Amino acid sequence: MNLITDIPSRRPQIHFQAGRSRRLRSGHPWAYSNEIVMDQASKALPPGCLATIVDAGGEQLGVGTFNPHSLISFRLLARTADTTIDQDFLANRLNRALALRQLLYPRPFYRLVHAEADGLPGLVVDRYGEVVTIQVNSAGMEQLLPLILGAIDQVLAPVAVVLKNDSPVRKLEGLELYDRVAKGDLAGPVELEENGARFLADLATGQKTGWFYDQRDNRAAVAALAAGRSVVDFYAYAGGFAVQAARAGARRVVAVDRSEASLALAARSAGLNGVEIETARADAFAEMERLAAASQRFGVVVADPPAFVKSKKDLAAGAKGYRKMTRLAAGLVEAGGFLLVASCSHHMNLDAFAEEVRHGLSTAGRSGRILRSAGAAADHPIHPFLPESAYLKALLLQLD
Repeated sequence: MNLITDIPSRRPQIHFQAGRSRRLRSGHPWAYSNEIVMDQASKALPPGCLATIVDAGGEQLGVGTFNPHSLISFRLLARTADTTIDQDFLANRLNRALALRQLLYPRPFYRLVHAEADGLPGLVVDRYGEVVTIQVNSAGMEQLLPLILGAIDQVLAPVAVVLKNDSPVRKLEGLELYDRVAKGDLAGPVELEENGARFLADLATGQKTGWFYDQRDNRAAVAALAAGRSVVDFYAYAGGFAVQAARAGARRVVAVDRSEASLALAARSAGLNGVEIETARADAFAEMERLAAASQRFGVVVADPPAFVKSKKDLAAGAKGYRKMTRLAAGLVEAGGFLLVASCSHHMNLDAFAEEVRHGLSTAGRSGRILRSAGAAADHPIHPFLPESAYLKALLLQLD
């Protein structure tokens, strides 16, 4: 792939329809296809190209990436149109993001770039010490990828870079799905640290970018309640909740997941921390029902599933899934115990999720109190004009 050479004076221009620039002017980082003049010239521009966006009156409002085939047609990079988008520009954005993470966390294990909130729309970068994973979710960032790789080398000089470009959202941008190592070698899982605990993440075949840093604070909140209690962690993946609960002094911890490989990583991570956990390979709902039939109860129950609502058409079915999950999980909590339920479904907002949790609790005949309503950790910031990007919802309750 050739490096993009951006010369602002020669950059193509796209134009807002009359009266349609208000959203972008107010601070929003996107322009939609129904706000832009989609004439023959605009439609002929290559997906992901850099473009200057111009008001109907001729005022230049900024520079960004343009995809004529996407609903989100324009993604803003800078509000000054004469800004040159090159490796130095990207390195400056990376350095800004890095300065924030270094302020937040003493060790180099975090989400380094969280798309729009870090001024790099469509780009996700996770850091595992000297290894970096990149997820590109827009045609614009795909075109800029060679410059991004150069900027990451310039800022971090990692020993390995892994491209985890297998997110279905890429299809909306007309992009292929692929995973590959862009730099260095991966001999196996990499080690990371979170809340003082050590973990192993499979960056080659693991889910998403390999580890879910977004639950960092919620894991700490659960661990703080775990001492002396029995804990069951459904959808455990590589043991984020389970291992931290064991480190905090839980008397018994069970990690439940359908993936044998994930459970094996969880068990290895437990060993790294000098603790033991039990693992159970099973469907979460089936295991919840089995445990309930066996009259087993736990002091802490965690249910942090993959997204039940992957698109708007899944909303009704997904909502019922969260309701059922809460009902079954609540039935396993001993009186005075704790329940954490979460949703990473972008299309289900907090109010809707909380309503399904209430339905589930009611059906289970349980009540109690919400101790914590939280989203993702601070390395997953939210763009102030994209509140819908607050995808993660987690409710921590004590049940009577």
